[in-house]
Amino acid sequence: MDIRELRYFAAVYRERNLTAAARACFVSQPSISTAITHLEAELGTTLFIRHKKGVAPTASAEQFHALARRIIDEADAARSLFRKPNTKTTVTLGLMRTLDVPRTIALLKPLTTRTDIALRLVGHDERADARIISKSMLRADEHFVALWSERYVAALPPAHPLTLKEKLRTSDLAGVPLIDRCHCEQSEFFGRTSRRRQTAAIAQSEDWAMALVAAGVGIAIVPEGVARGNPDVVVRDIEVRVKREVGLAYRASEPLADALKDFVGKLQKQRRKPDPTGPRRNKRRKS
Repeated sequence: MDIRELRYFAAVYRERNLTAAARACFVSQPSISTAITHLEAELGTTLFIRHKKGVAPTASAEQFHALARRIIDEADAARSLFRKPNTKTTVTLGLMRTLDVPRTIALLKPLTTRTDIALRLVGHDERADARIISKSMLRADEHFVALWSERYVAALPPAHPLTLKEKLRTSDLAGVPLIDRCHCEQSEFFGRTSRRRQTAAIAQSEDWAMALVAAGVGIAIVPEGVARGNPDVVVRDIEVRVKREVGLAYRASEPLADALKDFVGKLQKQRRKPDPTGPRRNKRRKS
């Protein structure tokens, strides 16, 4: 095995999806698949079980991940040990508060591993070279490079009666304590019934919203990536297909730093690649 295979393994373990891991590593999906196959053959065990929505790590993968992560970190530390300090370019990146942790880590890795960049993170509404935001926050003078699209779901306390339902309707939440996050996407779900909402708390971030849900304070309508990554809440679909598109925004009137040009170029290249796991059109059979 080599360090590249370990990095690909770590990406699949984190993303739970081969295509998403390939996008995070800026390689093709077959490269990821080949690396995992080589690792499984060398280790003599199955690391991931494939299913319709992605992959699930086996007990072997859980055990191997801690070791692989340590090897990757030590290799990076060794590589940096004897490097001569370079003049770094400061890149300021604005982040909206509602990003889920796994996607944020994968997104920032290509920038944090570069020795010529000093990365500085600020809020999405502060002065920055570029911003990671929902498309609904895009300003008139900005370009937008889409990164991912995700739907909204309901996050419930584990013992809540509504967990007995597979999908929630707007009417189900009438009079139910809610964790309000004041996002326009959320208002699409409630629509005209917003007056019937019972706000129990207002959360300033997704992590805080999840903590309040887990504590039993109320229910929250949140992006799926945030809810699925929290083991202390129960996730249920909602009847309205509310989605948000997250991407990189930067001002069209100001030149991008070279580091960000390279970053944006890689993102755009990944977006143009066809998804090999995507749905195929069924050919009509001749009668």
